[in-house]
Amino acid sequence: MAAGQGKRMQDPSKAKVLYTVGSVPMVGHVVHLCKEIGAEPVVCIIGFGREQVSAYLSSTFTNVRTAVQEEQLGTAHAVQQARRALEGFDGDVLILSGDVPLLTKATTEKLIGEHRAKQAIATVLAVKLDNPTGYGRIIRSAGGSLEKIVEERDATDEERKVQEINTGIYIFDSGVLFSVLDRIGKKNAQGEYYLTDAFELLIAQFGVGSIAVVTTQDPIEASGVNTKDQLAALEAEYLRRAH
Repeated sequence: MAAGQGKRMQDPSKAKVLYTVGSVPMVGHVVHLCKEIGAEPVVCIIGFGREQVSAYLSSTFTNVRTAVQEEQLGTAHAVQQARRALEGFDGDVLILSGDVPLLTKATTEKLIGEHRAKQAIATVLAVKLDNPTGYGRIIRSAGGSLEKIVEERDATDEERKVQEINTGIYIFDSGVLFSVLDRIGKKNAQGEYYLTDAFELLIAQFGVGSIAVVTTQDPIEASGVNTKDQLAALEAEYLRRAH
C-alpha cells in the first residue's frame, strides 16, 4: 500500500513513500523485500503522486503491477483497488505498507510460514510496545486467540491499556480477502473503510482461532513513517544495522 500523501511530512509535492532510507525510497525497500521472498505478482497500490511513484517503480523493478486509489478512503478501500490486478490469482496475499522500510525477510517468512502451518484464514503481524499510543490494539480472547483489532480512536479506556499493537502487515487467503472487503463499512471515528474490520467479520464467519497472530520482538522493523523525525530515526537505525 503506497497511496498516502503523508501530510505530516510537510511537502505537498512529494509522495511519502518516495522519501529515502539509506538513499533508497521507502517503497523500494518494500518492493525489494517482495522480490526477495519470491512474491508474484507484486501489486503496488498508488494514489498521491502516483506519476512519480509509478515512474520510480518502472525504472527500478521489473514485473511490478500498479493499482490506483483515486481517493484515500481507508486501508480496506486501498486493498480493494488491487482486485483487478489480482484477478485469477489463487494463493496467499501478503499486504505490506510502503512506509515500513526495515521489515526483514526473516520476519516476513516467519509470518508466511505460521500462516500456512496453522492453516489460518488470515494472519496478523503484531508487536508489543511500552507506549502503544496511536496504534490499533490487538484484542485477544481469554484463550489467547485474536478477537478483534481496534483503532485507538475507537478503543475503550480498557482496550487502550493493551500494549500489543497491530503493525498493519497481514497475510490473507485470497479466496476470502475480497469477499470480506465487500462487507466492510465505515462506522468509525474517521469515517474510513478499515482493513482491520475484516478480522472481526472473518472471526464471526469462521470462528475464534481462524485468524493467527505472529509477534515480532523487534519494534523497529515494523515501524512506519509519518513525520520527518520518524524518518530520521529509521535512517539512523538503518545505517546502524548496515554496519
